[in-house]
Formats: sequence, C-alpha cells, structure tokens
Amino acid sequence: MEMASARRIAAVPYYAAQGDECALFERAHGARLPLLIKGPTGCGKTRFVEHMAARLGRPLVTVSCHDDLSAADLVGRHLIAGGDTVWCDGPLTRAVREGAICYLDEVVEARKDTTVVLHPLADDRRVLPIERTGELIPAAPGFMLVISYNPGYQNLLKGLKPSTRQRFVALTLGYPEPAVERAIVEAEGGCGAPAAASLVALAQALRRLTDHDLEETASTRLLVMAARLAAGGMPLRAACHAAIVDALTDDADTARALAEVVAAVIGDE
Repeated sequence: MEMASARRIAAVPYYAAQGDECALFERAHGARLPLLIKGPTGCGKTRFVEHMAARLGRPLVTVSCHDDLSAADLVGRHLIAGGDTVWCDGPLTRAVREGAICYLDEVVEARKDTTVVLHPLADDRRVLPIERTGELIPAAPGFMLVISYNPGYQNLLKGLKPSTRQRFVALTLGYPEPAVERAIVEAEGGCGAPAAASLVALAQALRRLTDHDLEETASTRLLVMAARLAAGGMPLRAACHAAIVDALTDDADTARALAEVVAAVIGDE
C-alpha cells in the first residue's frame, strides 16, 4: 500500500525532547494504552514516534492518512491471486498480529469509518474484529496504537468524536523552545551554530505574524530543509526563500512580505 510503511528501525533516530513526552510514551506503552499526539505540521510528531519505536525495540507501521483511506485499507481485503480469492492483511492488522507500533498520521484526514475500527483496539478489549473473515484478533504483546493530527485543521467535518478521543492518552507537542530548536536545526540540517541561530530567529519572527492569511507558519521541518541547502553551499537567504517563503505561500504579496522578514533577520548571509 502506498500510504503505509512497515519497518524495524535499527538505530535510534535523533530526537530532542521538548519535555517529558518520552517518559509519557514509555509509560503508555507499558500500560498498554493508546496515544493521541496533537501538534502543528512539521513540529516533530513523526520523528518522535520513530524515535520511541526504536528506543522500545518495536517494529513501526506508519500510515499516512488521506481522505480516500477506508477501513478496508487499514484492515485488509480479499484479493484475486492465481484464480483464487485470498485474504490480504492491511497495515493495521499486520501491526496487531506482530505486536508492532501502528502510527496513523493525520488520522482526521481518513474516512469516518476508519475510527470505528479503532475502538476495540483502543480500549481494554485490545482486539481487532475482521468482519469479512470472522476473525477476532487479539493484539500481540508490544502492540501500541498511536494517532496524530494537527488541531489547526480541525473543523466540524474533520475532527475526532468524543467517543474516540476519550479512548486515548493525549499529548500536545508544539514547536520547540528556541534553544532546543537551534540544536535540532544544527544537528539535522548539518549547518553551523550561527546559521541555526539565524534560522530559529527567522522562525520566531514569522510565527509572530498575524496579518497574513497563512495556512501554516515556519515549521521546524522547513528550518531543517533550509539548513541543509545552506550546508550544501547555498547562501542562507536564498535557502530561506526556497525552503520557507515559497513553501509557505503562492500569493505574491504575501511572499514579498515574508521576504522582507527574511531580509530583516537573515540579512546578506
């Protein structure tokens, strides 16, 4: 499936903790509780889950949710193979059988029927019923259900019902504090400390803007991308235009306003 990836991460990916989220994840996993992670785009939700899966020594199944994702895409379906009809497990079913961590990224983007499938896994039952085969699969030891979404995209049509939300332990992540974000940009972007400091200062300035209609602001992910361009030899100001300004907007007037902020903070670097 294009939207799913399953892997066991050999090395522990770099992650700079913002608070006690690592301890919360470990305790939720140990208590066999599902976890809901809320936070803006590019703040490190996916990296956090990858880090914790490797740290706990569990395989990780990641599903990038979208508006065409159905319950059958998660659970599985019958397929024709060699003239026979065979059952093919979906990513959620594989994770339940293997005792993996199943991460549903931006779960509110999926179709509504997907959340109903999660309910028996997200309470004390910890089972996955498969109606088409009649199976009732108990979650193998080590299984954990993790979902995430961006609260900024919440609306009446895209949101988690209380019956779903109240099955999860919740964690809110934001953009890191400046000192932590500088360390992330320097480590992940491969740039020097001065460039990392300039990029974080730029992000702070852009995040304070309230008079421009931006769907998103400068995320830590965009800062890392700009840092990598700069580390490869591109002038920092040009890297900011390519990785941040042009990534945030298609509107010419807004782009000019953002470019003025870049010029003021970055200068001719």
